[in-house]
Amino acid sequence: MVSFESDYNNGCHPLVMQHLTETNHESSLSYGFDLWSERARLKIREACECPDADVFFLVGGTQTNATVIDATLRSYEGVVSVESGHINVHESGAIEATGHKVLTLPDHQGKMDARELEAYLQGFHTDEAAGHMVRPGMVYITQPTELGTIYSAQELVEIHHVCQQYHIPLYVDGARLGYALASNTNDVSLPFLAKHCDAFYIGGTKVGALCGEAVVFPHRNADPHFFTIVKQHGALLAKSRLAGVQFDALFTDSLYLRISRNAILWAERVKEIFRLKGYPLLLDSPTNQIFVILSDTEAARLRKKVRFEKWCPKDEKRSVYRFVTSWATTETDIQTLESIVNEKQEE
Repeated sequence: MVSFESDYNNGCHPLVMQHLTETNHESSLSYGFDLWSERARLKIREACECPDADVFFLVGGTQTNATVIDATLRSYEGVVSVESGHINVHESGAIEATGHKVLTLPDHQGKMDARELEAYLQGFHTDEAAGHMVRPGMVYITQPTELGTIYSAQELVEIHHVCQQYHIPLYVDGARLGYALASNTNDVSLPFLAKHCDAFYIGGTKVGALCGEAVVFPHRNADPHFFTIVKQHGALLAKSRLAGVQFDALFTDSLYLRISRNAILWAERVKEIFRLKGYPLLLDSPTNQIFVILSDTEAARLRKKVRFEKWCPKDEKRSVYRFVTSWATTETDIQTLESIVNEKQEE
């Protein structure tokens, strides 16, 4: 059985595991004050060209989103996201569980439109009943989006400008950030991202780590008690070196970006395999998530030998299915998939 179910279905990159093994018997300080976490912070600041950035290491994406958003918002504020945003659809109400509403806008192939954001914020601030409503206190986007699309530099500038105009922070969920940075169509670098948002995180769980996300406040703008807020959310590891060691490895010799390119290389091949066999794509995602429209009968046939995820219904007989490549995808995986797809029989 070959798996294209997700980009976190393998352990970690061999160099990450090697670093974990080599440092395993060394004693260290706890709660993120260890040598490797400090080294990782320095490397991330250098990569982002933000020498004063606050950097914190958490374990997973949902935990990170819930902690950062709750730390940023006041009790009467909500977070603006597109309808397909991860915090709105696939986080089991984690944001609402912290007491904050997710305020939704339409998405356009997964992306937020700056003009619609501006119209929404303007409408709120000119509404005479605003005092009775949840106040938009921050904006949340993902890079790449839930549909694998990416924001261009210009789109990011426009959204950031609206946020500045209304004095609310822009937060970027980077669970798959490596795959956005490695995309052939990307024009947003880490330094550019850092200059055009107020907080973001660099995903490790889906990009070569066993677990771990690096939260970056690029302007030394973290809440002065963010450490305490992290602990309040049950997100503070005593052995925080686990994340620090991994990010120390990922940000050595550009490993994070190099292994991300592997996913993009094979994603393009997966798209080609399906196109050649006449399977339509929902959209031409430039990253590592491929959304294929299949008859449910054909999907059932493929699922006997391939793991992948049903995304949503398309019509009465067809659905959208997601195939995902990763840093760990191999040429053998691709060849196996191609062989299985080529077994398709005429319906």
